[in-house]
Amino acid sequence: MSISAELDDRVADVRVTDHALEVRLRDGRMISAPLVWFPRLVAASASQRAHWEVAAAGHGIHWPEIDEDLSVAGLLRTSAAA
Repeated sequence: MSISAELDDRVADVRVTDHALEVRLRDGRMISAPLVWFPRLVAASASQRAHWEVAAAGHGIHWPEIDEDLSVAGLLRTSAAA
């Protein structure tokens, strides 16, 4: 039996902990990367980290208070290489 699912690599939710950036995609996949890979997020306060916006039609994340932008494609490449 095979299971097929539509891949949808747009951002559904973002969580930034003291140690990791966690991004949930609309298709249910999770991307997790060490927070130390993102110096601006490391230096930001918890409230600045929590204030993110979907960017690039769902294919990116923007933190307006710290002027940080990340793409889903870049996160997928980085997490695959890790």
